[in-house]
Amino acid sequence: MHADLERVIALQRLDSAAQDAQRRLAEEPDRLKAIEGRLDAAKQSVAAAKARLADSQTARRNLEKEVAVHQARLSKFRDQLMAVKTNVEYQAMQKEMAFAQNEVKTIEDSVLERMLEGDELSAAVKRAEGELAAEQKSADTDRRALAGDVEALRTSLEKIRTERASLVKDIDPQVLAIYDLVARRRHGIAVAEARDGVCTICHVRLRPQVFNTIRRNDMIIQCDSCQRILYFSPAAAAPTPDSVSQSTP
Repeated sequence: MHADLERVIALQRLDSAAQDAQRRLAEEPDRLKAIEGRLDAAKQSVAAAKARLADSQTARRNLEKEVAVHQARLSKFRDQLMAVKTNVEYQAMQKEMAFAQNEVKTIEDSVLERMLEGDELSAAVKRAEGELAAEQKSADTDRRALAGDVEALRTSLEKIRTERASLVKDIDPQVLAIYDLVARRRHGIAVAEARDGVCTICHVRLRPQVFNTIRRNDMIIQCDSCQRILYFSPAAAAPTPDSVSQSTP
């Protein structure tokens, strides 16, 4: 294989790896934001559960105050009942007492419902707190993994930069200029494999004579359509045992 062709293929692999590492590094803030978002959602669930419990407890206390008020009225009516002098007053007092007793019973039923509700809401708070604890542990693990990924990517980029600097020194300046120009224009992809008579990046069919020349890998040839430097991979073109057996009568 032509020495500079082999070098630009290696250079493309390094640059593609660097692009991938930089893309993944650029995604790290979003990954961290997603971790924090999950944790915040768990915290909000705990806060919401506690708020519902607090509201239920407040409503229960208010109901208990109403019960106390009606019980005080009943006590007052009982005291007054001893002082009534006519049957009409007695019957009127009995009606007031019956009304107060019904109110007490109704409110006490509501208090009981609130007590049951409070038990359920307390359990919901505990579940939410358990989920928060689990999410906190998961978030801590994910943060450590994320930090490790970032460190590994930065180390990889530094290694790629070193290898690239060493590699480009041996590439013919004119070939390197072609590579850099095409890379800028083609989103960092300046080298493409030619396979089955087609550029595998732009998918434009090559002239047979050009493809035959590319197959020799002994010179720098650019795709007429996308201008990428083309090479041929004999290993990729070699028939597999399965395909040979299928084509044999």
